[in-house]
This record gives sequence, C-alpha cells and structure tokens, in this order.
Amino acid sequence: MLHELLLALVGYTGDLIIDEREHHKSLGICLSPDAPISEQRSFKLASDISFIDPSDRDLIEKLITLGFYYRELDRFATKSRNLSWIRAADVSPLDRASELSNPKSGKPSVYRRAIANGLVEILSVYKSAVLQLEQKLLSETMPILATVTQGLNKFFVILPPLYELILEIERDDIRGGQLLNLLHKRCHCGVPELQACIQRLLWHGHQVLYNQLSSWMIYGILQDQHGEFFIRRQEDRDVEYGSSISDTSEKLARLSTVDTSLSDWHLGFHIFLDMLPEYIHMRVAESILFAGKAIRVLRNPSPAIQFQDALSNQQTKKGSQKFHGSAVGVPFQKEVFLDVKTIGEELLPQSVADKIETMLLDLKESSEFHKRSFECSVDSIRAIAASHLWQLVVVRADLNGHLKALKDYFLLAKGDFFQCFLEESRQLMRLPPRQSTAEADLMVPFQLAAIKTIGEEDKYFSRVSLQMPSFGITVKSSQRDIPKTKAYTDGSSETSVGGWDGIALEYSVDWPLQLFFTQEVLSKYRRIFQYLLRLKRTQMELEKSWASVMHQEHTYFAKHRKDQMNCSISQPPQQCFRPMWRVREHMAFLIRNLQFYIQVDVIESQWNVLQSHIQDSRDFTELVGFHQEYLSALISQSFLDIGSVSRILDSIMTLCLQFCWNIENQESSQNTSELERITEEFNKKSNSLYTILRSSRLAGSQRAPFLRRFLLRMNFNSFFEATARGVLNVVRPRPSLPVLNQQ
Repeated sequence: MLHELLLALVGYTGDLIIDEREHHKSLGICLSPDAPISEQRSFKLASDISFIDPSDRDLIEKLITLGFYYRELDRFATKSRNLSWIRAADVSPLDRASELSNPKSGKPSVYRRAIANGLVEILSVYKSAVLQLEQKLLSETMPILATVTQGLNKFFVILPPLYELILEIERDDIRGGQLLNLLHKRCHCGVPELQACIQRLLWHGHQVLYNQLSSWMIYGILQDQHGEFFIRRQEDRDVEYGSSISDTSEKLARLSTVDTSLSDWHLGFHIFLDMLPEYIHMRVAESILFAGKAIRVLRNPSPAIQFQDALSNQQTKKGSQKFHGSAVGVPFQKEVFLDVKTIGEELLPQSVADKIETMLLDLKESSEFHKRSFECSVDSIRAIAASHLWQLVVVRADLNGHLKALKDYFLLAKGDFFQCFLEESRQLMRLPPRQSTAEADLMVPFQLAAIKTIGEEDKYFSRVSLQMPSFGITVKSSQRDIPKTKAYTDGSSETSVGGWDGIALEYSVDWPLQLFFTQEVLSKYRRIFQYLLRLKRTQMELEKSWASVMHQEHTYFAKHRKDQMNCSISQPPQQCFRPMWRVREHMAFLIRNLQFYIQVDVIESQWNVLQSHIQDSRDFTELVGFHQEYLSALISQSFLDIGSVSRILDSIMTLCLQFCWNIENQESSQNTSELERITEEFNKKSNSLYTILRSSRLAGSQRAPFLRRFLLRMNFNSFFEATARGVLNVVRPRPSLPVLNQQ
C-alpha cells in the first residue's frame, strides 16, 4: 500500500488508488470540462477498501490530489515540449498567414514550450521530494502518513495554482505576450513559495522574449514563426483584418520588386497590441520597433548607396544633365559597386552590435525582470540605432544639401530662377492650358530659365522636375465667388487660365533619404510651392502691368507731341484709367508685404531654427520631428491651415490678376464697370483679411510675433484699421472715372 501511494503521488494509479475519470470513460460517462476543480480531481481511493480508518482515508485522498496535479502538469509540459513541429519549420508565408487567421488551430508555441521547461523544473523538485520520502519511509520500522504529509506539505500551495494556470492557458489559448502578461499578474501573490515558482516560469518566458529581441535589435530579423511577438509584419495585419491569402501573396510579390528596406521602413512592420505585455509601455514598444527597423536599414543597405558618390561626382562634371528631357545616361562602372556586406559593416560596426548584444544578455541573465533596467537598455539601444541612422542620412547622404535644394526650388529661395521662368512663360500663361501639351509647353521656359540662372555646380537641380497635374472640371472656391471676365476665360476650352495654378514640382529622392522625405513630406512641400509661385506670379503681373501701361503712354506722347503743342487733341486712351493706379498700388502693397512676410519672417526664420536643430542633434528620430515642426510652422504661419484666410488670399490673387489683364487689354472705358467691381471686391477682401489676422485667436497662436510684424507693415499708417472698422460690410464708393471726350 505504501508503494501504491508513492506511485499515485507521481501520477500512476492502480487497484488501491484509482482514476475516476478513466473509470467513467470506460463506462461511457464523460465529465464536463467546465466542472469545478474539486470535481476534476479524479484520483480517489477505491470504494471497496474497508480496512482504512475514515481519518486516514481523508488524509490519503488529500495527499493523492498532488499526484493528480503532477500528472496534469506533466501532461501539459510533455504536450508543449513536443518537437514534432520542427519538421515543418520552413513554413511558407501563406501557411503562416493561414495560421494567424485561425488562432484556435492548435499551433505550437515557443512561449508555452518555455513555460513547460519551467514546469519540468518545478515537477523535478516535487519528484525528488517524493523519492526522498520513499527512502525515509523504507528506513523507518513503522512508517506513518504524517511523514508523507510533512514532506509534501509545501506543494499544496504550489501545484493547485499551477494547475489552474495551465487550465486557463489551454481554455483561452493563451500564448506569446499574453502568456507573459498572465504570469506577470500571477506573480503578485502573498505566498512566497508560489511567487518564486511563477517568477521562475516568467523567467523562462522572458528568455524567449529576449531571444526575439536580440534577433530583432541586433540583426534586424523578425524571429516569430507562430505570431507570438508584439512586432509583426504588415501582411499579418492584412490577414487579421480579413484580406484573402491570395491578396497577401500578391502584395508580397509586389514588394519583392521594390526597394525592400524602404517598404520595410514605411509599411513592413507594426506593433501588435494583443501580444504586447501590459508591463511594457507603448513608448518602449515603439522604441523597440524603431531600433529593429533602423538595424534592418543599416545591415541591408540599398545597392544605390554604393555608387551615389561616384554618380554625384559625374553629375558635377556634366552640366547638361540638369535639364529634364536631355538627361545623359551615366555609364555603368563595375568598380563603383562594393560588397553589400562590407557597406553594412561600415554602417553598423561589429563592436556596436556586440555592445547591443551585451546589454540584452545582461537583461537575459537577470533572475528577475526589472522594468527600469529593461526600459533603460531599450532606450540605449534605440539611441545607438538612431545615431547610426543619423550618420547614414545626414552625413553620408547629405541631408542638409537636399534640404537646401528643397528650400531653393520648393520655397522659391532661388528667386532669380523663378522670376526668369515666370517672365519666359508669361505669354503662355495668358492662355488656357491645353490638357495634352501643357506640361511640354512649360518645359521650354523652364529650361530657358535654368540655362540663364542655374550654374553647372548645382548638382541638385537634376532632381527637380516640373509637373502639370491632370485637369479636373471642378472650380476653386475663390473662382466660384468671382465672375470670370472674357480676358480670364476662354469659352472654347474646358479649362481656364487659372489651370496654371496647378503647376507642381517633383523631387527625385534616393535611398536612404526616402526614409526622411516621405511622400507626405513632399506633398507638403508641393502645397507650399504652389501657393508661393502663385503669389510671385501675382506680384510680377502687378509690376508688369504698370510697366506695360507706362510704356504705352510714353509711346503715345512721343507720337503725338506735335498735336499736343497745338492743344487740339483728346486725352490719351490710358488717361481714363489713371484713378485705378491707386488701386493697383494698394494691391501691390498687400502682395509685396505678404511675400516679404512669408519669405523672410516665416521661411528664413524657420530655416534658421531647423539648421540649429540639425547642428545640435545626433538622433534620426529627433531630426524627423524637427523637420515636421518646420513644415508645420511654414504651413501654419503662411495661413494655409486656415480655410477662411486661405480662401481670401486666393480670391485676392485672382482679383489682382483679373485687374492687371483688364487694365492692359482695355483701351476705352467700355469695361469700366468691371474694373469698379474688381476694386470693390478687392477692398472687401483685403479688409476682411486684416480683420481676421488681427483677431485674438490668431494673436495668441504660434504665428505670433511674426504675424504682428506683418500687420504692422500693412497698417503702418492706420489705413487698414480705419477702413476695416467701418467699411467692412458697407459698399465702398466707387472711384469716379472720367469719361472720354467724344471728338
């Protein structure tokens, strides 16, 4: 009987101690899996045994429950440690996607296997205690049950909670980060022995986590065959949200044709919150995600970086390459290509990888998980990755040179080039753009302006290209409010001359600058460029209209000087429009001050701030943040983010262009009413603009104090304030235009 009891304590039943579950199965009776744990304990003394006292029976049945718990824990450990799944280690992406879409499919789990290893350690201690009891009982002349109870008493507080733990794991199919989260919660208990056991299980689970972190943060490899890590590939998310497996395979095929590092950086990986343990903060998880992506970029450089230096040297020698449409191919030189592995070692030296590995190894060898130490190590690794990525993007890829090029061309810092371009294309832009040839038509003045103003030493101009987007039939809000004049539209065309406002620039960006200049960033630059180009075009038209009319008057007076001496002629044709020059001056005054404000107070000041940040920072993510702040400040302080102000400015520029074209094209007073309408509308819009800009809502925003400088220039003699106070909603008196003498 003694040996029967000892065998039952390690999970083996017999005639004296039976397993009721197996007995019921033999009779065709199944126990409910949702039954209470007390009912699931199926080890019982045989009912036909009558020679045992009731007190001893109760004590034996209490002891053999430990054997039931041991057997169930051992069964879970054996099942979880089954290595048959290794034969299918080479799982295709489609099979892996299928597993992710069916979480209850019973797939293996490396985290469960690690927990099972911890359970085996605990069960080995229990089994050793049983063996010691056997030796002790055999050495005694009168063995008693109290000896067994005393030797196994501590396991009554360990094995039952562990059994509850594996029941919950199997019932809810808990794995990966969820399993770590569950163990971390169970660690907080008031039983030191149980707490030590669960901490040991958690330590085994963290070993898997640290192995995955090492693979990700040292080599940039996502080692997660069964979807248990909190960082996942993007195609896994597509499967989770219902994309078909065929769609996923098509995306994988498409991604294989583009730069892998670029697609990985922007779209390749994401944080899977379901597998993120609660004790790991989201900020820390984002740092881990960034560090791994940065290491992938540094270890797998694009082949383009291997010959960029040689290519840039050739571009400086070939000035003809800067003009689009006449680009000269660069001969392929084999000696330029270097070994990719060598480049990767230069970008991330082995000593740095060893340093990261040492930090993770220290965490791995610690007997307990220390949150502060973990976060400090992750922050240090992230800083190392960000610093080396900064070295790649800022120093090696010449980030500041490209930022200067974007400022020159997208923010119109090369004013001479765009002044020349607008002058060369002025007559073309007087006509509606043709949908089929608009972009080709613009290339002629664009190349002429480049020949006249861009030097051969400018190696960035070859990256700039002019683009004319396809025309739509929608009309801008500013154009809906203003009736179009005959000079402004052409009834025979679906598009008007306002279609030229869609002129945009494109900038060719090579790896790794695509990590910094995303499509979202370039779209912001294009938006600012279109606004600034239209503003400069309006200013030029106001100046050209004055010069054109003055030239006509001088020609008229030179031609009719003799008639003037006879005092017998009518006033010159342009004489009737002289009262309108005051209006033109008001328009030019507003446009000039707005242009000066944006170019000097906004762009130059923000550029200086950005440059100081670039000089002080050695962190790639900080640079991305500073650049985003730079673009946001440009858009905000240029009023592009305020719909009401943006629409008013749009309307004012449209009115100025209409005014100039009417003045230049009219030689009599027959269209005087149209000029009066434009004047009245301009006065309303300019006063509305001043009223909005001086509002308290804008005065306290980040647009101050430069906004106050702009308002001071506009209202230096209190003219705008006086007119805006009393005339904003009142129709202004129209300037009286003298009628031509009919002679």
